[in-house]
Amino acid sequence: MTEEPAPLPPPRPGGSVDVAFTVEDVARIRFAVSPLWEVVTSVRVLKGSDTQGLHRRWQERAIASLRAAKLDVAPLFDLVEVPTYAIPSFLVPPPATTQPSLEVELAAVRATPPERLRASAPGVRPAVARLREDPEGGLARLTETIAAYWELTLAPYWPRIQALVDDDIRYRARMLAEGGARRLFEDIDPGVTWDAGTLRIRHRYTSGPRRLDGRGLLLVPSAFIWPRTFSVLGFAEWQPTLRYPPRGIGTLWEPRREVLSDALAGVLGRTRAALLTELASPASTTELAGRVGVTPGGVSQHLTALRAAGLVSAHRTGRVVLYARTAVGEALAAANTPVPR
Repeated sequence: MTEEPAPLPPPRPGGSVDVAFTVEDVARIRFAVSPLWEVVTSVRVLKGSDTQGLHRRWQERAIASLRAAKLDVAPLFDLVEVPTYAIPSFLVPPPATTQPSLEVELAAVRATPPERLRASAPGVRPAVARLREDPEGGLARLTETIAAYWELTLAPYWPRIQALVDDDIRYRARMLAEGGARRLFEDIDPGVTWDAGTLRIRHRYTSGPRRLDGRGLLLVPSAFIWPRTFSVLGFAEWQPTLRYPPRGIGTLWEPRREVLSDALAGVLGRTRAALLTELASPASTTELAGRVGVTPGGVSQHLTALRAAGLVSAHRTGRVVLYARTAVGEALAAANTPVPR
């Protein structure tokens, strides 16, 4: 870990971190989404960090999927401790682009240099110590586990999560355009305030001034961290980062009461439109057959056509295959859902 150079005073336990912005820092504010970060913070939820039950619906299905697949999650879960808020830095590097794929982020993890492993939570985690003994093999096993975990627990729900964080990014960008940095940060989180060119971030373990040194600030909305924020400010090779809960997070897992659109049925056919509408939440062929009144074989044929069109994706959970709308399918269904009178 590389801290900022003197003359800044050393951090103090607890309080707040005061981040001073220059004109160049304000000019370099940007946004990004990180699938890998969502993987890690969703593991925290499964290990008990969600004391409010916000993600209970997702948690129940995720646990069932992991049990059905009999996935060995130890290489990943052993690195994520709860209730502590510390996360090994090599596991969650800030995204270099606005919308990186999970594969791109996992490639960065596999390329972690040995010195980064040595600097990650030294002397704390046995799992990190094992990685230091065999970096290449350990990182390969870790990234394979993450990819399998993603497919089972997050991929079916990713279009819904992505829609939420993308909406927040559009809102924040509009606030920045309308009122500058003050407007951008004024409602981002109760623990984050802006005053006279300084961003004050409430912090559990450290306090004191920080500089951005012209690198700006990366803002990453994150679905699984509410009601907290996470910051990365002490690494010279990474852009300083603030991860925060997006607006509307309380509605993420609410059942969606969508109505079949005649316009959508006119384009896709009534059965396929009904299936796309029912996939507001991932479901199996058998579940869908019961809902739309079509045989499982008929549902399978229609789902094959929807998959070929890029509207639906399939995700195996043990012996069951769950179907989910893709981002394109989400957008099409949302655009054609009648507004209730």
